[in-house]
Amino acid sequence: MIGVQTGRHNLILMTFPIDPGVGAPLRIEGEVAAVARASADQADEDSVEIGGYRQELKRTLGSFQVFAISFAFISVAVGIFATYDDVLRNAGPVGIWLWILAAVGQALVALVVAQFAARIPLSGSAYQWASRLANPKIGWWFGWVTFCYLAIAVVAVDNALASQAFMPLAGLERDEETARVITLVVLFVQAVLAIASTRIVSMINTAAVGLELALVVVLAIALVVAVVITGRGATGNLTSRGITENASGYFAVGGGLMLAMIMGLGTLVGFDAAANLAEEAKDPHRSVPRAIVGSVVAAGVLGLLFLIALTVAIDDIPGVSASGSPVAAIMRDQLGPVMERVLLAAITFAFFGAGMVVLAACSRLVFAMSRDARFPAHKLMRRVDPRTRTPVPATILILLLGVVLMVALPGDALLELITASTILPALIYGATIVLYLAVRRRLDRRKGAFDLGRFELPIAVAALVWSAVALFVLVTPADATVPVVIVAGLLLVGGLFFLAVLTFDRQALETEPGDVSVFEH
Repeated sequence: MIGVQTGRHNLILMTFPIDPGVGAPLRIEGEVAAVARASADQADEDSVEIGGYRQELKRTLGSFQVFAISFAFISVAVGIFATYDDVLRNAGPVGIWLWILAAVGQALVALVVAQFAARIPLSGSAYQWASRLANPKIGWWFGWVTFCYLAIAVVAVDNALASQAFMPLAGLERDEETARVITLVVLFVQAVLAIASTRIVSMINTAAVGLELALVVVLAIALVVAVVITGRGATGNLTSRGITENASGYFAVGGGLMLAMIMGLGTLVGFDAAANLAEEAKDPHRSVPRAIVGSVVAAGVLGLLFLIALTVAIDDIPGVSASGSPVAAIMRDQLGPVMERVLLAAITFAFFGAGMVVLAACSRLVFAMSRDARFPAHKLMRRVDPRTRTPVPATILILLLGVVLMVALPGDALLELITASTILPALIYGATIVLYLAVRRRLDRRKGAFDLGRFELPIAVAALVWSAVALFVLVTPADATVPVVIVAGLLLVGGLFFLAVLTFDRQALETEPGDVSVFEH
């Protein structure tokens, strides 16, 4: 007899007649491995069924692919490419050191989020966690705020792809209307790919992440070598205030130095994207939490190295600070125009992968809320195509919302909306940590799953303090007034829908998630 124990399943395999031939032991080991893999797959599906659902989405994501989802959402090269100019103009080169503070703080948040992901590996992430551990009404609010953030983020990433990467790469002049058309084309292509197959999304995303990792490392090394050879650049840049040397209110609340932290806060978010695709991940109790924490750590370390190399390589601080794309300008000055174009091509691909991951994560959230009858048109939005095993209507919805935002909003309004979306993750993460502190004693401990052990309470408290600091940083600048009003408006819209559901379909917000009876009315 050969026994195999996998998770909570104890299997007794059939007795094999042992052939004295050389191949017999190998055949036995192969049979054991095959049954063990099947048992592991069954355990993954059971985690969905325990939640009250059928396994409708296809499990195709391995450990690195799950990591790639969170890392692609963060997209450290894309984030630095898009926000480095703000640091130079508001705080000067010395502002890059606030990246460390943001990275440590976001890592604390990721550790707490990973605790939930290890115990409730279901699509919908924070929506599921709050619905099951607090109550469905609170869970709905988690879902609504997360949906607003992700739906806006899809447009923000793809519009940045068009205007900041693809158009300069193609030699196109800056033009808002052209950027909008390109954004719509990119959204359509991403939606088609996301509908076609989760595996396709994963393959493109994994390639984009691999390219981004290589790009950051190679460029950092190349810049340092170029500075050593040419002598253009200086380590003194790392402590320089640059063009902000004589700026007033630099150290004030909402001042230039504080604004530099927004680069880290705006980049090191979305690490919980892997949790939204947990029902498509293999061994989600381990792979998803590790992806959440690992993506923040990797992005934090690589981002810091890249920022140091970029800053040391600046030859003309005022000139680079005035550039529309400082990262590209530094590449051009130090490595030549060919390397600049290579950078733009790689950044364009990284943007595309990041946008597709955001779209996929948002569609899974819509799917998760809809199967609990807690999203508009839920009977349609919960449908999964039996052939592709993807939530087609939910994906199309995200595409249509992107089209509406691109077509209906003027440039300034779109920019304010995108800026407002940077506040939403801080709200979501802060609320998630409060939820964790409230329910942590009720959480079970799964053998082999991610667990902070005796460090969970101090880490959670530190993460909560950091979340309060991050939210304060995001809402205190003078130009944050309109974004704060927009966030309040999104919450008001959610409140009106919440009241409408309570009035006309109260059961949807009172039934436990996973209870299929909500679909019978």
